[in-house]
Amino acid sequence: MRCPKGWLVGSLFFSCALIASSVSAADPPAPGAPAAASSKPPRDKQELYKDLAERLHRVKLTGNFTILGKDGPLVKEEYYILNAKKLDQGEMWLLNARIKYGDHDLTVPLPLEIQWAAETPVITLDKLTIPGLGTFGARVLFHEKSYAGTWSHDKVGGHLFGTFEKMKDE
Repeated sequence: MRCPKGWLVGSLFFSCALIASSVSAADPPAPGAPAAASSKPPRDKQELYKDLAERLHRVKLTGNFTILGKDGPLVKEEYYILNAKKLDQGEMWLLNARIKYGDHDLTVPLPLEIQWAAETPVITLDKLTIPGLGTFGARVLFHEKSYAGTWSHDKVGGHLFGTFEKMKDE
């Protein structure tokens, strides 16, 4: 089955991936094991929001995606986030994304939920319909200069990963 090209940009914003790990407090570290990572207190939400809005301002994401059930070489992808703004309700954000493929070149406002795994932002999307493009779901996390996640577009899905950097002025 051939997947429409429109899902490429949408898949980033509507993908699903959450990396979690847990350590039981009841299990002491092995003798000679390194000490816990950091004892610094977690940053407050407003600081995290400000940092994320800045990190996602005028960024280009470049990477690859897979389609579940389809073997073959990795497919290249590019996404553009023009800006990100925290909305007043809950963990909702508005990301303005440029969708550029084939004959399409448009900027779309995407209302997305961004949850937090400690200090790691995770774009969370469930069954969002974008007129003309389809219905999407996703979990995509951002860590340092990388992103990773899973996506669904209508009845197709897969994984995605790559890096992001500030866009150069055109």
